[in-house]
Amino acid sequence: MDFLTDFIYQFFKPRNKRIDRYTMEAGDIQEQQLRRLLEQAKNTSWGKKYDYKHVAGYDDYKNRFPVQCYDQLKGDIQRMLSGEPNVLWPGMVHWFAKSSGTTSDKSKFLPVTPEILKQCHYQGGFDTVCLYLRNNPSSHFFRRKGLILGGSHSPSPINAQIHCGDLSAVLLQNLNPLVNLVRVPRKEIILMDEWESKIKAIVESTWREDVNSLSGVPSWMLVLIKAILKKSGKTYLTEVWPNLEVFFHGGISFTPYREAYKSLILSDKMHYMETYNASEGFFGIQDDPSDPSLLLMLDYGIFYEFIPMAELDSENPSVIPLTGVEVGKNYAMVISTAGGLWRYLIGDTVRFTSVSPYKFVISGRTKHFINAFGEELMVNNADRALHEACVATGARIKEYTAAPLFLLDRAKGRHQWLIEFEKAPESLTQFASLLDEALQHANSDYEAKRYKEISLQPLEVIAAHEGCFYRWLSSKGKLGGQHKIPRLSNDRKILDELLVINRQMGE
Repeated sequence: MDFLTDFIYQFFKPRNKRIDRYTMEAGDIQEQQLRRLLEQAKNTSWGKKYDYKHVAGYDDYKNRFPVQCYDQLKGDIQRMLSGEPNVLWPGMVHWFAKSSGTTSDKSKFLPVTPEILKQCHYQGGFDTVCLYLRNNPSSHFFRRKGLILGGSHSPSPINAQIHCGDLSAVLLQNLNPLVNLVRVPRKEIILMDEWESKIKAIVESTWREDVNSLSGVPSWMLVLIKAILKKSGKTYLTEVWPNLEVFFHGGISFTPYREAYKSLILSDKMHYMETYNASEGFFGIQDDPSDPSLLLMLDYGIFYEFIPMAELDSENPSVIPLTGVEVGKNYAMVISTAGGLWRYLIGDTVRFTSVSPYKFVISGRTKHFINAFGEELMVNNADRALHEACVATGARIKEYTAAPLFLLDRAKGRHQWLIEFEKAPESLTQFASLLDEALQHANSDYEAKRYKEISLQPLEVIAAHEGCFYRWLSSKGKLGGQHKIPRLSNDRKILDELLVINRQMGE
């Protein structure tokens, strides 16, 4: 490390010891989080309604009220948006993360309290840098600039004292001013509303800077990188920013984008580090560069529960605390947070790869999988299979989505994939065949349904025209920020909309 980075890192080092406690003290840490949450919220409307003062322990807590989705909390959140204090969390909440989700056009407004900002989101950013520097002692992280690509925010139409926006914009607006000394672009640029104008402004203000770190969603950062290269007339990003050393990414799986980034950033010193920072909270950090799993962050003002995916749609599914999970199983994640979310079904699914410490991979969404024929295909299966097909054919993928196609006349069906290639394979037929084989290797249920084409015929791949997914997002008002393409759907609504756009572009 250079002197400045090494000097600043000394303030990070003590945190490493606390993170190392996760391995031996996970259960105790989580119990402590639950006790603190209940104590803090006992005098709120919600705390009084469910008598938080007299909760005896976890079993008592989970019997107070059922696991809930946004719709069950929506009425209380609307009261908070109107300025009412002490509803789900003490005090008046001035900031809300606006999340349109990926299953509908309606927005969700998630409270961003001062506690969840400091204890969770900002602590997550601090810990990400802490773990990165521990793993990379030759870093010059604080000597140069970090480029953060985020969204925008605006006053709530309900109450002028309240602001709503992408989580990234809320975080940037409330960031410690000292961080701005090592961050680009300027706040007024990063918070611009109109996406295409924002990209142009970011390019103009940063392409001559000495940038060594990137932070953002892989799909949108790739758009910015290409705009930077076009402006500079360079082929590789390392020609523009020769000191680039790390990309902190999250929001969507990096697997489909990895080869595209490697083709544009030719450096054996480049690092890629995944984080799991959702609108609801900061949950995980990749603490080992050789392991794609994420370390579950246990002391961020979040209490975790999990529902086995096999039971999610049953009348009385099992709900277990962190200490009850098993390696290899898919779980729907339930959280109680210092942001006022209580036993909230976040919508993401995880699979644990270790319980000492607790490490996991994001396996998909509770509503984003394909199980039309009993195949139970999850997003992580799809990402892994696509990666294998790309490696075998030299293809690179920009975006994709898939849905079932029902062949009712034959009582069978297949999966239909729409893929926008960064670099197309020589043979789409060969690519489809390799993808189909890789899916069978990744998912035994898919393999069983493909056996002798009992219920699933070979999948179909349709090549999307360049910009097809971009047009679809634009039509939904979802350009930039943390918006993302739904990868897998159990119905054809999204795919059919995209296919119409793709046909129009080909006419």
